Amino acid sequence: MSLQRDIADYIRSGESANRNLGLEIEHFIIDNRGVQITFDEISPLIDEVSKTLGAEIIYMDGYPVGYYTGEYSTSLEPACQFEISINPYNDISEIERIYREFRDLWEPIFAARGYHFEEKGNLPLVERGLITPDDIPLSPKKRYKYMNAYFEKSGSYGKYMMRASASTQISIDYKSEADMVRKLTVLEKISPILMIMMENKTDPNATLPGKEHLPHLFRTQQWDDLDPARTGFVPHSLDAGFGYDKMAEVIMNTPLILLTDEGATTDVGSKTAKDLIADSTINYPDADDARKKRLIEHFMSMGFFHYRVKKYIEIRVADSVPIRKALGYVALIKGLIYSEKNLDFLAKALSSVTTADEIEEAVVAIEADGLAASVFNGMSAGAWADQIFRLAASELSKKDKEYLNGVRTVWNHSEKENTDQRTA
Repeated sequence: MSLQRDIADYIRSGESANRNLGLEIEHFIIDNRGVQITFDEISPLIDEVSKTLGAEIIYMDGYPVGYYTGEYSTSLEPACQFEISINPYNDISEIERIYREFRDLWEPIFAARGYHFEEKGNLPLVERGLITPDDIPLSPKKRYKYMNAYFEKSGSYGKYMMRASASTQISIDYKSEADMVRKLTVLEKISPILMIMMENKTDPNATLPGKEHLPHLFRTQQWDDLDPARTGFVPHSLDAGFGYDKMAEVIMNTPLILLTDEGATTDVGSKTAKDLIADSTINYPDADDARKKRLIEHFMSMGFFHYRVKKYIEIRVADSVPIRKALGYVALIKGLIYSEKNLDFLAKALSSVTTADEIEEAVVAIEADGLAASVFNGMSAGAWADQIFRLAASELSKKDKEYLNGVRTVWNHSEKENTDQRTA
């Protein structure tokens, strides 16, 4: 089918010898009570600031919802979580410079109105049970209206995800189809470890309703229960023969919920891109190249897997964290994924993990026991965290190692255990 070929070609066009990393952080903008800024307050500020900067304003449904400066873009998530997406760079200090300039710009603007930035995996008021997601209004975008209605039926925690969650995301390059598969496979297998390393809760004892036995990975639990058709690990990604074509097949068969095309957003429920072309809702063969590209990017955006494969691999397993830890996370990924030596080591060490179900079992174990959970090869999550930290450090420059310290955590195991288990 033409669409599958075009999606595969789109992914293939991302092949690059670069070793860049993009960083995205979602922030809560809250007052001293912990209540989020409203859409009616922040949208005009985005309009005003973007014009002052001479930036390109990003509109949705006629509202200013973000801007692009050439170095970074901003956007508003469903309940006004304020995201910055920084262009990919190999130099972590460039990422830091851009982020700090963004904060220097916006902090006084918010402070003058009684608000401040908060980086957490979930809105503290919701995590601590002081309010529920029903107390939080959504942005007036058709996109979020349709998603909200869909997720009320597809899972248990859609309202939590949309209204009260925030993440840190990293994007990385791949140089070939084989390189994409190799990096994605290793990343998926170490996902449970990255999740607990990047957990950022306000109350360590807080749990979701009905999940009192699972005190860790509060945000991850919401996503995993959101909608099995679009969450978790990429379907078939650990199967033999996975590559661009299989990834394209996943994308074209993911239920879309909504369609954004030619300036309009419509509710399409559980129909897939393949369905919409088959029933002539989209006349894809006759679309021009620019429209096809926009459609493909929209189709990709409606899969909420832990990883997205676009023209890069998007890593989506971390909570929102302050910039020091976020830059440490960037350094960690850089030291692991842009090292052939470390990729080889991790691929071999985790070769016995062959299914997504095994990775999910490790996630559930960590949700219950945190760093003490026994996961792969009989090692604790804490021992694995220490191992991948040391692997990354062994391949980073002195300058990047300093950033790596920002992600360091006190592991819940003894130094002797760490030494004994380091040769996974």
